[in-house]
Amino acid sequence: MIDTVSVAPVTSFRDTLVRHRLLIPTGARGVYGFGAEFDRVLQRLDALITRAGENDGAEVLRFPSLLPRTDLEASGYLKSFPQLVGLIHAFDGDDRAHAALLQAVAHGTDWSGALGTTDVVLTPAACYSVYPSLGGETLPPSGRLFDVLGVCFRQEPSDDPARMRMFRQREYVWVGDAEQCRAHRDLWIRRAQEMLHALQLPAEAVVANDPFFGRGGRMLAASQREQALKFELVVPITSVEHPTACASCNYHQDTFGRAFEIRDARGSLAHSACVGFGLERIVLALFRHHGFTVDGWPMPVRATLGV
Repeated sequence: MIDTVSVAPVTSFRDTLVRHRLLIPTGARGVYGFGAEFDRVLQRLDALITRAGENDGAEVLRFPSLLPRTDLEASGYLKSFPQLVGLIHAFDGDDRAHAALLQAVAHGTDWSGALGTTDVVLTPAACYSVYPSLGGETLPPSGRLFDVLGVCFRQEPSDDPARMRMFRQREYVWVGDAEQCRAHRDLWIRRAQEMLHALQLPAEAVVANDPFFGRGGRMLAASQREQALKFELVVPITSVEHPTACASCNYHQDTFGRAFEIRDARGSLAHSACVGFGLERIVLALFRHHGFTVDGWPMPVRATLGV
């Protein structure tokens, strides 16, 4: 196992991943392709997460990486995280506008003005597609549980390979009453920690907050931490002092029930909670702590993953 005290600078770690063909760099910061070995480990990790929740009776949902812009607006995401939004633009002009676009490209000037906004945005978190699908619904007394997987986007370009702009996120989402949602969140704090420890990763559960924007965001972050609504399972990947969140266990209270008029069986606004696993981040943690060749990993880790 690699000593986490000697965690290398982000560029050194990234360059080593590239040399081993685990990450395939592109021309954009924080956007990578993945080699066969990286993807093989990620698929086995996804299967491990499936096994951890397979007896809970979750409904499997798979959504595309696009979200209607109106749903993002209704969710309150723009109020809290405008700095992370990815809006889709497209060309809808005539021949003259097309000629102007091509001229701008030929001269190396900005051509983005030729594009207009569309009715979709890039999905920021896998669970954001779930809540609109329940809009106006009254839930059964048992609540509803969903197994969600999606490719997500957040606009935070970085040289740190653990801060990708597009990444895969696996979630288990509960929508129901407050007690059910807190129990779901607390159950998965334990499960996620057990899973990461079985992979021999030094994961620690810590109270955390989302990266809310601006002065008002600092108040929201403080409130979130004070109420212990969010826990992260953090693992040193590129920094010992600032370990990376590899899983997040969140209780949203009635935020999404209010946004999309979802009611519990008693007629009150529904609450929600989710656990989200950052699949690429956990795979990066495995390569950081166990080495860049899977055949050299500890046998218990390989057995847990089936690699």
